[in-house]
Amino acid sequence: MTSMPVTVTIASLGHTRALEVSDELDSYYGETLAVSVNETDETAGFWNVVVYAAAAADASALYHYLLEEGFQREQLEIGNVPDVDWVRNSLEGLPPVIVGRFFLYGAHDRDKRRSGGISLEIGAGTAFGTGHHGTTTGCMSALDSILKYRRPRRILDVGCGTGILAIAAAKTLRHSTVASDIDPEALEVTRFNARLNHAAPLVTAVCAAGLKSPAITRKAPYDLIFANILARPLLALAQGLSVCLAANGNLILSGITLDQVRMVRAAYRNRRLLPLRTIQVGNWATLVFRKPARAIRKI
Repeated sequence: MTSMPVTVTIASLGHTRALEVSDELDSYYGETLAVSVNETDETAGFWNVVVYAAAAADASALYHYLLEEGFQREQLEIGNVPDVDWVRNSLEGLPPVIVGRFFLYGAHDRDKRRSGGISLEIGAGTAFGTGHHGTTTGCMSALDSILKYRRPRRILDVGCGTGILAIAAAKTLRHSTVASDIDPEALEVTRFNARLNHAAPLVTAVCAAGLKSPAITRKAPYDLIFANILARPLLALAQGLSVCLAANGNLILSGITLDQVRMVRAAYRNRRLLPLRTIQVGNWATLVFRKPARAIRKI
């Protein structure tokens, strides 16, 4: 039988002391799952430290250790962590996302699916890539705009997360899509969501760091590439992504904060890609490029 996590709460501490205790307990025998510091009484200036122990025995040992260290019994409390799917609960509070023709929803909103457009269900088994983040919204908006004037055939999603971008493109275009990520868990989530949205035969999930996987290179060049990661990896991948992009192909980059836009845009312009559009959602930017059919000569 799997042990249930147990919390040990240390109450009525000043802020400085709470931080000190947190640092001391963060590595307690290596059994601590997590340590959090929380304000409990703003007027009195009280904070508590909550330690998540792996099992009841670990919590009990920690409790007695704290007593030996001079903490009072009335300051300490042991409690069980409820067996609740917190990710699912949090996602069920999220409304559907509508971006152009795309309607993204959770299982709790299946009855709200639209009759037209492309509806995509994102499973509640993960907390990232639900479509609510500004980077995902920006990429979906860019895809919707591109689909108004062209139909890419070869598609790559680098850093696919839940696979939402790859699945959206595959389901809309009915063409095979390569979805890569460095995290094996992300690939399992991508495969799950592809099956959930009846797009599994069209989405190939590949574990890869960068672009060197044979599953990626043998299908290059691509007419459409998504790379919704972070600014520094995008800078490192600028040459590789430019080479992988077909002539007249589109590149959609995101995971970029507004203060990083000029830096990332310059890196890709230096690879002879033409900037077409910048989409801003909150503090996040999505950049859209096109690779010209012929190299542009500098005068």
